[in-house]
Amino acid sequence: MESGSLLANIAILVLAGFVGFAVISKVPNTLHTPLMSGTNAIHGIVLLGGLIVLGELENPSVLDSVILTVAIAFGMINVVGGFLVTDRMLGMFKSGPDRKKSTATKGRD
Repeated sequence: MESGSLLANIAILVLAGFVGFAVISKVPNTLHTPLMSGTNAIHGIVLLGGLIVLGELENPSVLDSVILTVAIAFGMINVVGGFLVTDRMLGMFKSGPDRKKSTATKGRD
């Protein structure tokens, strides 16, 4: 890889980070959890891509295998954590006997 190409890729990465921060910082608090849920669902696609790349490499080096394995593990943690947070968020909007029973017995413990 040329040094000019590497420098251009690093510049794009840094600019994308700044744009992402600027966009996310303007999101109201009430939308953070639904947006994170969507982002974690998109991360599932990234996870699938990592699995496909790892499976299609003919002679992967140890470094390639380690980087892909770490990326897949972090992606899986992000997907599972995102769905757990989403489930908890949706649980806050439930009404009915299950919700009333859990709040009524909470103070008695």
